[in-house]
Amino acid sequence: MPDQTQTPAQGRPAGPCIFVVFGATGDLTKRLLMPALYNLRDNDLLPDKFAIVGVSNVDMSSEDFRKQLGGEIREFATTKVNDDLWKWFDSRISYMSGDFKDGATYQRVKSELEKVDKAHGTQGNYLFYTAVAPVFFGEIVKQLADAGLTKESGGNWRRVIIEKPFGHDLDSANALNRELAACLHENQTFRIDHYLGKETVQNILAFRFGNGIFEPLWNNGYIDHVQITVAETVGVEHRGAFYEITGALRDMVPNHILALVSLTAMEPPNSFDPEPLRDEKTKVLRAIRPIRPEDIANCAVRGQYGPGTLEGKPVPGYRSEPQVDSKSNTETYVALKLAIDNWRWSGVPFYLRTGKRMAQRVSEIAIRFKAPPAMLFRQTGVEQMEQNELVMHVQPHEGISLSFSAKIPGPVVQLGDVDMSFKYADYFHSAPAVGYETLLLDCMIGDPSLFQRADTVDAGWRVVDPILDAWGAKQPSNFPNYTAGSWGPRAADDLLARDGRLWRLNS
Repeated sequence: MPDQTQTPAQGRPAGPCIFVVFGATGDLTKRLLMPALYNLRDNDLLPDKFAIVGVSNVDMSSEDFRKQLGGEIREFATTKVNDDLWKWFDSRISYMSGDFKDGATYQRVKSELEKVDKAHGTQGNYLFYTAVAPVFFGEIVKQLADAGLTKESGGNWRRVIIEKPFGHDLDSANALNRELAACLHENQTFRIDHYLGKETVQNILAFRFGNGIFEPLWNNGYIDHVQITVAETVGVEHRGAFYEITGALRDMVPNHILALVSLTAMEPPNSFDPEPLRDEKTKVLRAIRPIRPEDIANCAVRGQYGPGTLEGKPVPGYRSEPQVDSKSNTETYVALKLAIDNWRWSGVPFYLRTGKRMAQRVSEIAIRFKAPPAMLFRQTGVEQMEQNELVMHVQPHEGISLSFSAKIPGPVVQLGDVDMSFKYADYFHSAPAVGYETLLLDCMIGDPSLFQRADTVDAGWRVVDPILDAWGAKQPSNFPNYTAGSWGPRAADDLLARDGRLWRLNS
């Protein structure tokens, strides 16, 4: 048997290109983008013909920018920084300041890219990353197009990465898509969701479609319900102003949560080519039954954390966080019950929840199977059969576990639950990563498989929009309604209790 712990094939390295970051002096660049690029080069996945150009509204020189990144990479890299490797980056980094709304800025960017092209042989291939506030997404793309920087010719390529959120409701998302489509082809547009860069999220497809054991059971004949939990122990931290106008529903559900739903529920694509894969993910979202206004109260729960205790330390309530209104009605918790109207999932509820300041940091997908009939055991002490459960642990302890029943040793027939558990770290010994490595590399090689198309964004917002409308029309009267360090509001427990079910993880 081959050694499964050996490093797998690293994949196709990127070709020559310039990585252009708008918002280069922000948190995203220092915490995630630069560490991800460092890891890619460390794994021989960045070419020698590569360069980075930072653009921001902060006035500084290229030399100062390089010094700043040099300090930050040593703080945020996932491994000890190799000085020679960082010198490789240092010699390929330049910076310029400017107003994102000023056309003159983009003319200077164009001139800088022409210089860098000649110096590093990057062949006119540009990857633009919008690490900026969402209000600038459309503006930056329009200005790039006006400056001729999105035009592809002579075999070169030009691509733009758009960070989430993709709009704040259905109308604004579609308006943004129209702005992008006016300047870019769809194959130039990469709407990034870092959650899809996680190995365990990508492994859902490999697990489902690469094993003959599970896929035959992956339907309403065997599955009772599905639970998806994305829980955080942190509060809003320094993002209070952003969170006040966003909330948990907008921030998490149209992207992270529904991405997990689509990977869990999609039909097998006819290949792993990008478009068949994205077709099936979008079909699932379009099959989610719209929640009628009169059903919102029974299918959707919102919450806001109050003061509490986490890890033995007191933490403030949301309304006491920096840049948060003391009377805020912004939700920090969401629980939903969704139905997928197709043959595979008819009658199988999907229970989703996400929240801040919860009891445990965990992201997981739990598949609860139907219990077998207890007829065989009616003459024994076994009163009821337990349900088998398959759990895909996305973070922080990545792996897969399966619970099932086994006879407890002894003269009496009694059943006990046992677990089979697999952890990625124990088996594959994978190198530390920030989650952006795969996504950035895919952008450079032009593989859009893990990125959302315009129609996928539309489908996600169509699920969320009725809830936003209902919640916007009626403000909650009971906020805060869960204690920091708990598993959320009581109403979320009732959401499952009405169906005779319980959350797998609960207080």
